[in-house]
Amino acid sequence: MSTISASEAPHLQQIDLTKLSLQQLTLLKQQLDKELNVFQDSLQTLKIAQSKFQESGFCLDKVTPEAKGKEILVPLTESMYVPGRMSDTENVLVDIGTGYFVEKNVEDAKNYFSRRVAYVTEQMEKIQVLGLEKSKIRDATIDVMSMKIQGQMQKEAA
Repeated sequence: MSTISASEAPHLQQIDLTKLSLQQLTLLKQQLDKELNVFQDSLQTLKIAQSKFQESGFCLDKVTPEAKGKEILVPLTESMYVPGRMSDTENVLVDIGTGYFVEKNVEDAKNYFSRRVAYVTEQMEKIQVLGLEKSKIRDATIDVMSMKIQGQMQKEAA
């Protein structure tokens, strides 16, 4: 386990960790820590997006013909709502990002949100696989660092 390589990225070269100095290993570990933090932040952001898409899909279940004319709260921001009435229960406006909205019928909107949830979930799985691989490399780096430090301590003791 002293040799690392990325199976997903064949363009990367293999590195024999035992041939690196302690300083190089420390720099490698720091770089891997940074990358793992980026992966964690990305996963957190994707998890939030996933839950928002799921919540939007669940909210569409309440848009039924019986809801026409009923009073609702319309969100202006995440924390500010104004009263309103349901006038159209067959079509909804869907925020597709960067300030663009598309009018869709309720069934198409449900399909859109389920596709978005599936896409975000797929991206999360890819990041988790990469994170696991980076974590294994980091663990191997720490193991080699420990061996080198123990070797130096034994040399100093002798």
